[in-house]
Amino acid sequence: MKIAMVSVHSCPLGKLGGENTGGMNVYIRELARELGRRGHLVDVYTRAHESVHDQIVEFGRNTRIIHLKAGEGEEIHKLAIYPHLADFASDLENFRKNNGIQYDLIHSHYWLSGWAGKWIQGWWNIPHITMFHTVGAIKNAIAVGEPEPKLRLDSEKDLVKDCHRIIASTHKEREALAHYYDASPETISVIPCGVNLDLFRPIDKSIALCHLGFDGEEIILFVGRIDPLKGIDKLLRAMSYLENQRLKLVVIGGDAQSQAELERLKSLSLSLQIHDSVAFYGLVKQEMLPYFYSAADLCVVPSYYESFGLVALESLACGTPVVANKVGCIENVIRHGETGYVVMDNAPRRLADKIALLLSMSNGKLKSPQSIRASVTAFSWSNIADAIVNEYGEVQRNYRAEHAMCDDINISGSYPN
Repeated sequence: MKIAMVSVHSCPLGKLGGENTGGMNVYIRELARELGRRGHLVDVYTRAHESVHDQIVEFGRNTRIIHLKAGEGEEIHKLAIYPHLADFASDLENFRKNNGIQYDLIHSHYWLSGWAGKWIQGWWNIPHITMFHTVGAIKNAIAVGEPEPKLRLDSEKDLVKDCHRIIASTHKEREALAHYYDASPETISVIPCGVNLDLFRPIDKSIALCHLGFDGEEIILFVGRIDPLKGIDKLLRAMSYLENQRLKLVVIGGDAQSQAELERLKSLSLSLQIHDSVAFYGLVKQEMLPYFYSAADLCVVPSYYESFGLVALESLACGTPVVANKVGCIENVIRHGETGYVVMDNAPRRLADKIALLLSMSNGKLKSPQSIRASVTAFSWSNIADAIVNEYGEVQRNYRAEHAMCDDINISGSYPN
């Protein structure tokens, strides 16, 4: 198949942990590469965001990123891209024509990309599959951080009715799309996210600690965007309940756009008198993350909302247990009491209790890193790509059948026998 993936606002080459970069970037990059290994051609269309990148960047067998203009400047707010979506779609079509490409399917990611995908689907007359990754109505219902605009909510509601299939990463997301947007459940397929088991693997703890320069501390790890929705303030408050002088909280993530939230968190750690036990590392290259996961005694996901919870998968793949709020697919990823703990909410006391419990289990009661890793091998990108390819095939068959029926109706004026 020839697949046009659309990710307007966020490039798979972006540095992870920034305002517009996270699990979706990882998802697109890993899925595209895995599809390419199977012989499918995948072109990922995204916004030109850094002058150092060529328009076309090959990043795996049969896989390319194609940068198109959408607004001025390298870094602009996501909503500022919306007025440029029509031009982006036109540029995409011009690129396709100039290069003589005929695609079989469109796979868009996030609502902005879905809107562009809706335009080009009408021009190309091929099926359009979309993934929202996060849902605006859910974020507004949680009411943490800035509210999502009506433009996004209306756009998502239109897209659930116009696209040919929605892929959700959890059953919770499918239920939410039906509840908030009246999406038909039979148009939504649930396929989880994956994890790169070649990259995320256990590294000997002493080697990881030495490599990162840690010395004698018990490490609690947070990985993700610096955003109120991630609940980092709850984790800081949980740290204040833990009477362990050897504890160190390592926070990975954040960019120039998240400085205000970062300063708020630093001020909070100071007021809680735990600032000497908290280290904010900023952005870290993905290939370094296995060292942090392996050096950590545990990873914490204190988020108010996760579409899936990819960080938990990565940590477990590195053999490191996880304490997480009951968000996304967490309860299906963590084996409660064996590979970590799931808490009913991100209340600091609940987080602290489970963190302390996990730390107390490090004397042999906890499963080995290899056993923890084995619990998530089913989430390999190979398995996820197989499910996606099956979905692509079914959507294509249904689309052809529907259009064949429409052609018969147009010819005969009535339904065929």
